[in-house]
Amino acid sequence: MVDELDQRLIGLLRADSRTPAASLAKALKVSRGTVQNRIERLVARGVVQGFTIKTRPDMDANRVRAVMTIAIEGERSGAVVKALKGFPEVSAVHTTNGRWDLVAELDVETLAAFSQALDRIRQIEGIASTETSILLATQKL
Repeated sequence: MVDELDQRLIGLLRADSRTPAASLAKALKVSRGTVQNRIERLVARGVVQGFTIKTRPDMDANRVRAVMTIAIEGERSGAVVKALKGFPEVSAVHTTNGRWDLVAELDVETLAAFSQALDRIRQIEGIASTETSILLATQKL
């Protein structure tokens, strides 16, 4: 169970996972020990699965990122998701409703690698159709 304090802590960690425990405690108005215990508990329960870094936008300027919407034939979504997990170019897969069954996030180094990934993904048995949009710019919220 994740309570309101855990949710606020997770929000602060999403913004900057390197924020010192003392600073998190001050922002949350709790003790440093409470923050450390909560982080340890969130990690142990699998709520927090890892910590990451953000790079300057110009460091990733040449990377190709895209979203691919996928329609699946019949009841093959489990097999398609399993196959997609084997692609290093696929950074996340989301189930959805509506016309498309899945949304895959793609992240590659070059347009050539992007094209190759699209070709290989489209060959997965059970994929009926796809539509892919390259992400051109990201706006900070």
